[in-house]
Amino acid sequence: MLAPRLLRELERAQLDGPVIGRDHGDYQHARLVWNGVINRLPAAIVRAASVADVTRTIHVAATTGSPLAVRCGGHSFPGFSTCDDGIVLDLSAMNEIAVDPAARIASVGGGSLLVDLDRAGAPHGLVTPTGVVSHTGAGGLTLGGGMGWLSRRLGLTIDSLVEAEVSTADGRVIRASAQVEPELFWGLRGGGGNFGVVTRFTFQMHELGPVLVGRWMYPAPETPAVLRRYAALAADAPRPLTSAFTVTAAGARVTAVWSGSAEGAETAVTPYGTLGTLSTAAVGGMTFLQLQSHSDEHFQPGRRYYAKGGFLAALTEDAIDQIASALDESPAPDAEVYVLQLGGAIADHTDDATAYTGRRAGFYWIVEPVWDAAADDERCIAWGRQTSAGLTAISMRGNYVNEQSEVGTNMTLGAYGENTYRRLVALKTRFDPNNLFRLNQNIQPDTGKTPAELAARARATGGTSRRRADSS
Repeated sequence: MLAPRLLRELERAQLDGPVIGRDHGDYQHARLVWNGVINRLPAAIVRAASVADVTRTIHVAATTGSPLAVRCGGHSFPGFSTCDDGIVLDLSAMNEIAVDPAARIASVGGGSLLVDLDRAGAPHGLVTPTGVVSHTGAGGLTLGGGMGWLSRRLGLTIDSLVEAEVSTADGRVIRASAQVEPELFWGLRGGGGNFGVVTRFTFQMHELGPVLVGRWMYPAPETPAVLRRYAALAADAPRPLTSAFTVTAAGARVTAVWSGSAEGAETAVTPYGTLGTLSTAAVGGMTFLQLQSHSDEHFQPGRRYYAKGGFLAALTEDAIDQIASALDESPAPDAEVYVLQLGGAIADHTDDATAYTGRRAGFYWIVEPVWDAAADDERCIAWGRQTSAGLTAISMRGNYVNEQSEVGTNMTLGAYGENTYRRLVALKTRFDPNNLFRLNQNIQPDTGKTPAELAARARATGGTSRRRADSS
């Protein structure tokens, strides 16, 4: 069996961090990931303590043919941060962060969470734009793009990335940047974990300035009218303002966040509290750190999740009707459709500047049922698929790879489009020709075939039928 051999090889590798096998007292806890739907049994969990641990673990996986999953926050919806019968490379101990306030630079360990980065910058009034759930891994978020409350003002997380330290499949450690290995640096910004394990990120930081947060809840019967008024208001929003809404069977929750200065804040934020009859309302009284962790309990580890998202050019009548009507058949109280406003600084970069797609989108949507009982898996996932299918049909081409429960070459090709996908395939072939880093929204190495041929080959070999979140 592979498991005993793996443990022997990992012992020979003389790692600095602990190796947790199936007979270890911490195994049952250590194997768990964020999405409670995912239930997998790795042969070994390596809690890396150094870059050397990472490169040695990669070597063991490559020489034994073991599956290799890389885990930071463990937030992968389809369970890419774990595996059956392979190695989980856990980076969570590599979470050191150093901030240079004069240069406005943060050096961030590959195992850091968003909360670690936010807290490190807070004493200096500095921030890097990230996501909206603080226990998300900074690494996984960044490699997919990274969008959140500051994106319209400061851009995506990848737009503040200066350098990435990458351990590759052949044992090298590369510091990729715009000057060194620029093509790899391009691919890391949106191409996911396909090209290696990033053990350190260097981010540009920005002055946060004053923040004003408004939050309102509108009753369910008013949802369509509220969303129409929201769409008209958001169309003229200035860059310092980012808004979002979440629709559940209980109604529509609207949030508006202003940052950078006090001037103009009240004028920009308060109109979002006039979209209908308010159930609850709160303006101000929340710091940026509190905002970043506001959804943490709702999205706590161990709950069950399905997700599929997409980009909208605009919040049209069709989109509003689909979102509102979907919740008429809600499978759970926390089944939701979340929509985040994009634009602003995100669109300052050209489509080919990074591997991320969606620069021209006005909004990002994600259909996300959240539930707690395994008995509800089938109906919650079915609702998620049905609702997302309707929105996908009216969405832009391209997608955000971080928040997709479905996997396979067809999904990945659709997320990037043919030109970007070709470029990613060439990069993958150069840095990971044997596809060691395949537990991700995978780019398959192959220089001689078109994306359509790759998709056909994947179907023929089962590449599009890899375990999905609902069958784990």
